[in-house]
Amino acid sequence: MDKVFVSGLEVMCTIGAYDWEKTIQQKLIFDLEMAFDNRPAAATDDLSLALDYARVSQSVIALVQSEPIELVETVAERVAALILAEFSLPWVKVRVTKPHAVLAARGGVGVEIIREA
Repeated sequence: MDKVFVSGLEVMCTIGAYDWEKTIQQKLIFDLEMAFDNRPAAATDDLSLALDYARVSQSVIALVQSEPIELVETVAERVAALILAEFSLPWVKVRVTKPHAVLAARGGVGVEIIREA
């Protein structure tokens, strides 16, 4: 199975369990890998047969910005469920990085999950 990916998708949202976090916007960074058979789109050069990563990105942004969430674990699960359902994919890998949650962790902290339909 082929993979389609979105790397480094930055989303400003209300994320965090602490009271002060609930009053500000913070950045989350998403890296997504999605199983998709690219052969039909490649053979015909037809976008309607491809997994439209722009639509995937827009859907993720809309979901994450729709309401405050406390945990990056919750964000990852909701994003995975959305992608699997909305785009009818067999599996997805979702990595969510919260870049400034731990100051000493220069590359950020977060979670990575793999979910199947």
